[in-house]
Amino acid sequence: MGKSAKLWLLWAVSALVFGGVIAAGMVYGGPGRPHLLIGKTTSGHHQIELSCETCHTEAFGGKEILQNACVGCHAAELKAANDSHPIKKFRDPRNASRLEKLDATQCVACHTEHKPEVTHAMGVTLPNDYCALCHQDVGENRPSHKNLSFETCASAGCHNFHDNRALYEDFLEKHAEAPDHKLKAYLELVANPPEKEPSEAEPITVADKADAPSDKRGEHSVTSEWLASGHAKGGVNCSGCHAPEQETPEAIQAAWVDKPDHKVCATCHSQEVKTFTEGKHGMRLAEGVKSQVAGFFGVFKDKPLSPMKPSLARLEMSPKVAEHEIGCATCHGAHDANTQPAKVESCQSCHTDEHSKAYTGSPHHKLFEAEQSGKGEKGTGVSCATCHLPRFLHLDEETYDETLVVNHNQNFNLRPNEKMIRSVCMDCHGLGFSINALADPEAIKSNFSKRPSVHIESIDWVTKRLKAREAAKKRRDQQ
Repeated sequence: MGKSAKLWLLWAVSALVFGGVIAAGMVYGGPGRPHLLIGKTTSGHHQIELSCETCHTEAFGGKEILQNACVGCHAAELKAANDSHPIKKFRDPRNASRLEKLDATQCVACHTEHKPEVTHAMGVTLPNDYCALCHQDVGENRPSHKNLSFETCASAGCHNFHDNRALYEDFLEKHAEAPDHKLKAYLELVANPPEKEPSEAEPITVADKADAPSDKRGEHSVTSEWLASGHAKGGVNCSGCHAPEQETPEAIQAAWVDKPDHKVCATCHSQEVKTFTEGKHGMRLAEGVKSQVAGFFGVFKDKPLSPMKPSLARLEMSPKVAEHEIGCATCHGAHDANTQPAKVESCQSCHTDEHSKAYTGSPHHKLFEAEQSGKGEKGTGVSCATCHLPRFLHLDEETYDETLVVNHNQNFNLRPNEKMIRSVCMDCHGLGFSINALADPEAIKSNFSKRPSVHIESIDWVTKRLKAREAAKKRRDQQ
């Protein structure tokens, strides 16, 4: 065999080996997969970037496969937002010409993963003036928009492609005159939540009633914390979490789990766990988020991702807790089930970015301290959880009972931040003040310790249009 033939053979073998390594890394998973991604993922998906199968459900699937994956995760969110650009709008024959410019029936037309060089806020991979594709004549119809750049359309306080619940004209008009600070900054829902049905189980008040096996009871402080918790008061014994549905001591001993996961919590707190796995803290634990690895004889098996850790985050986090896995007990405590630390303390134990650190001493923090000390009315304190884990009324579809639950998906009203206007900010502030504050990066960094220095003109334009209509009507009435 000649030298040239040997080189070609060496090249062919090397190419096959190299290609095999890449294929094995992507298909079979393993420690090499992170280095084989075709590009950096967006901040919304980076935590599950090793779970390729979550989006690419078929190896050779096209746009429809990806579309189904997008809708599978985000359909409920778009429905709640009353999507202002739903797919059905673009399937209307009257909008057929628009699809030639932008196929808005496909999520990936605007949101393409693994393209960091063209990725903007909210994972948008189109140029920021994409609104011009359909609304190039808006300046002709609205004098206020005549000289505006299309790159400003999606600025805070103006428009969002999907969610405009706090930005549409009628809403702006209705709340245009609201004061910066409402006279009664009082969260009525929090102060007077719907009454819960009393538990049928008998409260547990003495340590002797604990049904944990003797070798699993741990220190006395653990039992004391549990006895003082809402769980014990509601009749939830040790086995309720550590050995569910087991009754005899022998069965409890055999089924005992030292560290129950979020699935056990979901048996009583379904909405909290559901929203937890939709947010950044728990999305790695959501159903369907998995990574396939090869078992014996090449048989594939699903391997769930490990829980989220601060070290995996892109925001600045405390190095002290970098490798702590995040679960329900991370914020609430395993046995005292106390929600109080989850309002501020738990957040600040991990988050060390500028906005989080500025909370201490801010006006919101002072209101929170006043409520905790009894100087402020119940519901007037503003904690980290007040804004990022807001409460909402959940309607049980079977019993039609309403219960007050906490939305643990902190991204639900955070991206874009205008989502917070109706669900949080307007509980205490006027619409104009809220829009200005959320549009001011410096105000956000200071955790709103200073008045916003940015003024969004959208309300001014609406007010001007309203006055013009009233003047025109007055002239017509006088004729």
